[in-house]
Amino acid sequence: MAEPRVEVRRSSRRRRMVSAYREGDTVVVLLPARMTKGEEKHWVAEMLSRLQRSETRRKSPARTSDEALMARCAELSARYLDSLADPVSVRWVPPMRTRWASCTPSEGTIRVSERLRDVPPWVLDYVLVHELAHLLVPGHGKDFWEWVHRYQKTERAMGYLEGLSAAAGLGITED
Repeated sequence: MAEPRVEVRRSSRRRRMVSAYREGDTVVVLLPARMTKGEEKHWVAEMLSRLQRSETRRKSPARTSDEALMARCAELSARYLDSLADPVSVRWVPPMRTRWASCTPSEGTIRVSERLRDVPPWVLDYVLVHELAHLLVPGHGKDFWEWVHRYQKTERAMGYLEGLSAAAGLGITED
């Protein structure tokens, strides 16, 4: 993989902290002005490495294809739903207007909005556990939520999705 374009920005106001972020196809590294060229070289390499690790951690392999999404559902069903939820199909679909995903329990199918391709993996996992739980309990009653809350990040993921919906003006709420 090719090295990204790097832009170093020095600041006399910055004393110790070094940080980096992506700006388009460029990685911007912010450094204190007093750093030597040797320290700059070290910190640019370090920040590129940290950014790469962070971005890799955030990307769920399930986002790559319908097959990967189905494989992730099998893992989640085994881990949180006693392997009882076994969908016939799980697939990415064009962005839905009012939902993050949907399930048709009678057919065993799950559809996941492409809006979720870029969310953190733990948020996508919550949505998948939610839809898998519908294969066990169609409605949103107490039994349903008992299954869903086996996933420890349920509340956190729901908050993330609420914030995402509000920030983007989507009007999507929990179904």
